Amino acid sequence: MNYKVLYRKYRPSDFDNLVGQDYTKRMLTNVIKSGKIGHAYIFTGPRGTGKTSSAKLFAKAINCLEPVNGNPCGKCVNCQQFNDSPDIIEIDAASNNGVDEMRELIDNVKLSPSSLKYKVYIIDEVHMLSQSAFNALLLTLEEPPGHVVFILATTDIQNVPITILSRCQRFDFRPIDLKDIISRLRFVANEEKIDISDDALQEIAYISAGGMRDALSILDQLAADNEKIDVDTVISNFGTISTERVRKFVNNIVNNEIIEVLNFLADIKEKGVYYSIFLEKLISELRDYGVGIKLGKKDGDFELIYDLILDLNGCLGNINLNVNPYTLIEITILKYLKSENLSLTNKVENNNIDNESEINYSSAEIENDVKDNEHMFVSKNAELQDGNDNKQVKRVVINDNFLKIRINNCFCDAKKERKEFLSSKWQELLDYLAVNDMYMMSLLADCEVEAASDTYAIISSKVDSTNSLINSSINEIETLFKNLYNIDYRFVAVTSEEWLKAKKEYITNIKNNISYTFIDEEYADSLLESSDELEKLANEIFGSDNIEFE
Repeated sequence: MNYKVLYRKYRPSDFDNLVGQDYTKRMLTNVIKSGKIGHAYIFTGPRGTGKTSSAKLFAKAINCLEPVNGNPCGKCVNCQQFNDSPDIIEIDAASNNGVDEMRELIDNVKLSPSSLKYKVYIIDEVHMLSQSAFNALLLTLEEPPGHVVFILATTDIQNVPITILSRCQRFDFRPIDLKDIISRLRFVANEEKIDISDDALQEIAYISAGGMRDALSILDQLAADNEKIDVDTVISNFGTISTERVRKFVNNIVNNEIIEVLNFLADIKEKGVYYSIFLEKLISELRDYGVGIKLGKKDGDFELIYDLILDLNGCLGNINLNVNPYTLIEITILKYLKSENLSLTNKVENNNIDNESEINYSSAEIENDVKDNEHMFVSKNAELQDGNDNKQVKRVVINDNFLKIRINNCFCDAKKERKEFLSSKWQELLDYLAVNDMYMMSLLADCEVEAASDTYAIISSKVDSTNSLINSSINEIETLFKNLYNIDYRFVAVTSEEWLKAKKEYITNIKNNISYTFIDEEYADSLLESSDELEKLANEIFGSDNIEFE
């Protein structure tokens, strides 16, 4: 096995070949040229950006007998023997993180170098050391013998104690620019006679996220087939997506093409496109579209583009929740699409649907909405036709007051067996939606039934922003449930925080023999215009200490 992987074969031999860290290169070579060698350094930055390579180059340069412009000459006896020298000690803190290892290091520090000028300790992933190990290292790190230099490397500077940081000179390694990675990849490909297109080089550089080691590893893997590497090869092997497809997707969004948006998201999810790569490209393309608006080259509402970018960026912060990332992405984007054929190119003021508007829907229109995955966000006083008896059915909006009333009414007659029954039906509902209505499925996939009576149910989602969308579509959910099971239920969606608060109040009231009184929603609706009457009603239900009115 004489083959050496590319990232090792092309590890820089001097600072001139270190890619993308100009400031760090200049500072370190100036240290070599001035001869002002410190006793401790810490290199921090993302993986694959040159920290360990720089540590070895620096250790080699300070031991070189005839350095050239801050670089090791590569010819002297010290440079020739560097790789095999016992005076260069590399320690992996991830596997040698105990206090015993540090005590052994401290004992060996006292010994003079065997052949080089300096004994250099390179401690990789130093943040992995235990607190006891850090404490043992502390004094030696502050005042080591004159022949010892410490170089610490870490990808997580936040977990290195400040007492360690204050004793080191700090160098920050930045993610390497796209153009620098592409240039280096092209050089390596030419040297290795790898046939690869410029688009493929750019895609590799993009998915390496600023890490040269990752980029070379990807190139190494793709070159194993000994065939021409194009952008499709990269995409099919590494869960990425072409910039052109993302650009077309942005046009689908701004043109309010809901079906195309849903189909696109379903397709890339099925193909295993990695969500973080997709989000980064999508945000980048939306940013370009927003700049085009500001420059007058594109039509649209910059504020809506801005809000969508912020929401998509927020998706990255919610990925640790127990929910499919593409569900978050889907509902976030759908929030900005209007089934009234409005798009991101229309100002918000053009949407004439407000809390005073009157809208009527027939049962056929509702069925078409479900079939087409397009759902109207309607407001108070809107009505729809019930397909069974052709009567006008009141369409409610779950504002704060109705939310509290529905929670109250559910608690009036909540039963454990009804919750269990409804939970089983809920899973059947999700199975049905997975086949017939992906939009509604994306809303309800992460919901759980928290409490249920014979006619009311409280559901909650781990993603707070989803609940407002669910409540906006509550009539569709109730109609769908009625059609599937012939059971009339009134639902309300609450956040996890709201549910915990309501549950706590319920337990307290039960302990204090305070019963819940059923409130007719029609009666509550008639009081909406009278804040005094509404406040009186709410105080009777929930107690005056629990309700705030604006």
